[in-house]
Amino acid sequence: MKATGVVRRIDDLGRVVIPKEIRKVLRIKEGDPLEIFTDKEGEVILKKYSPIGELTEFATGYAETLSKTTGHIAFITDKDTIIAVSGGSKKEYLEKNVSDELEQLMEDKEVYTSRENSDVAVPIVRNDNNQKKQNAQVVYPIISNGDTIGTVILLSKEANTKMNDVETKLAQSAATFLGSQMEI
Repeated sequence: MKATGVVRRIDDLGRVVIPKEIRKVLRIKEGDPLEIFTDKEGEVILKKYSPIGELTEFATGYAETLSKTTGHIAFITDKDTIIAVSGGSKKEYLEKNVSDELEQLMEDKEVYTSRENSDVAVPIVRNDNNQKKQNAQVVYPIISNGDTIGTVILLSKEANTKMNDVETKLAQSAATFLGSQMEI
């Protein structure tokens, strides 16, 4: 565990303020849910809660099916990290933080499709060295109870591939299904 040197008191309602600097580094925004854990030494651990993270095993299987069906690299993310990858390098992507551009698409609940090779794919991971990939891409938000909780992404393996309505509909189906699983 990393010490921050910050000390906070508990108020009369049992609340503790997490300093702005720590919230910024950990990408915790107002209204974000946190899980609370305790350990044997009496430490309290706060962890950002990922509702779709509960479906990681299921999401991995879904990503594998999407990849095999389309021949593209399939990703499933929560709001902060990539939770499933198939058809591409797990080491390069799995459990990495999503890019600011991808985070913005989620915030805007925007569907993004780069149809032509001249279109630039949205960077998937933060600090991606290959930010300007010419590969075709579909990004579809996973929405549950009106909130974006992640994305389904299809990324072509080759630069000369074009995305069409079939890939968009597959990503939409996956995102809709995963979002509905969170509402059950």
